[in-house]
Amino acid sequence: MTVAAKPPAACLIGWPAAHSRSPLIHHHWLRKLGIAGGYTIEAVPPEEFAEFVLHLAHHGFVGANVTLPHKERALALAAPDARATAVGAANTLWYEDGQLRATNTDVEGFIDNLDAAAPGWDQAEEALVVGAGGAARAVVFGLVERGIQRIHLANRSGDRAQALAAQFGSRVEPVVWDMIAERLPRAGLLVNTTSLGMSGQPGLDIEIAALPREAVVSDLVYVPLRTPLLAAAAARDLRTADGLGMLLYQAVRGFELWFGQRPEVTAELRALVEADLARN
Repeated sequence: MTVAAKPPAACLIGWPAAHSRSPLIHHHWLRKLGIAGGYTIEAVPPEEFAEFVLHLAHHGFVGANVTLPHKERALALAAPDARATAVGAANTLWYEDGQLRATNTDVEGFIDNLDAAAPGWDQAEEALVVGAGGAARAVVFGLVERGIQRIHLANRSGDRAQALAAQFGSRVEPVVWDMIAERLPRAGLLVNTTSLGMSGQPGLDIEIAALPREAVVSDLVYVPLRTPLLAAAAARDLRTADGLGMLLYQAVRGFELWFGQRPEVTAELRALVEADLARN
């Protein structure tokens, strides 16, 4: 008598993690593609994270997403690719030839979402990125890789902006917060990587009237879907890319690595997640 192998399963590791929409996204794709597999949430405190990750397969998983506060630790516990190393954090783990590997799919999540929402956005020569945290690292890496010639990086803590700019080279220029208004007329792309504008947080206090009329505005916040920044951009008929799109696109490569098929971000999936956000 043979015992049937269990279907492959992946998980999200975070602390806390219950708020994540990742299970909704991956279960939708599993159903659509007819794959027998699973995706669960694993709430793992920091003191237990290393043991959990280093024995991921023994816990029954072929890979995992990693969210706060574990992304930097995940980088050190697995073999990272160039993207994860450059960003300084990993959000996706998988096994390759028996080795635990790590990558950061926030990069393609950001870029692929822009490509879908605002085709031709990369004709911009200059971009203005607000914030200098982990999300900003992924954004700046993607912009540099895509060939944007000048990236202005504004953060209330100038030291953090300078440190991030130094990591990515001469095409990235740290900007004093009070000088944002002077950079706006030159920015073909404005990206908010901070939590400003998120539900319960103050809005991003930037007057975007000076942005060029062909500019694209991207906000990584997705609760609410339409942040004050995106509402202001829409009022000027500027093209926008919201945080939900990035959330969906960043999930694609992890699913492919774990389950062997590349899923699609569709209007049906977006509507499913939007409805869930509206209920909660």
